[in-house]
Formats: sequence, C-alpha cells, structure tokens
Amino acid sequence: MFKEKLNALSQLMAEHMAAPFPPGFRGLDIEGQEMVLLDADAYGYASDVLKGPLDEQRRAGLLKLTAAFEKVLPAIDDEYAVKYYTHVRDMAVLAAEIDTLRDKVDL
Repeated sequence: MFKEKLNALSQLMAEHMAAPFPPGFRGLDIEGQEMVLLDADAYGYASDVLKGPLDEQRRAGLLKLTAAFEKVLPAIDDEYAVKYYTHVRDMAVLAAEIDTLRDKVDL
C-alpha cells in the first residue's frame, strides 16, 4: 500500500508539471497566499517526501500549507484555477499522508 501511494504521488506530480499554470495567477495573492509560491511550495514538499521523511520543521510547513488550501480554494473564482489548485492540494495532502505513514511502516 505504501509503494502505491508513492507511485500515486509521482503520478500527481507528473500531471502537475504537464498542466499549464492558470493565466492571471502569477503574482496574485488570495487569502494571504501568493499563488505561485503556494504552487511551488506544494511541489517542493511533495518532491522532498518522495526522497524520504521530512524533518519536524518541514513536516509542520507541509501541514500549514495543506491548511492554507482550505482558505484559498473557496476564494478562487476561475474554473480552471480551481481545478488546478485542487490538484495541487491533493498532491500536498497525499504527500502529508505518505510522510505520516512512513513513521508507521517498516521500510
């Protein structure tokens, strides 16, 4: 099950890299979140999770990031951007789940 989640995260990341960034969202701030940074941070955390366990500071940052999506997503009024950032959120949530599971499985 753990390997399948890692594969799923890799797939989400590949899909994310293939998707065009939402037009008009560069430099845009929504609910106190700069949208390019939200995107880049989510991908960065996901990438780090694929490499191994996060340290406490990175783990806390990832959890804070996943919570930010709960404020940001309802405030987006562009259909494509909602789809794009929902995908980014799903990637971050799966990364957090994998990092938590990593403590419980014998690798």
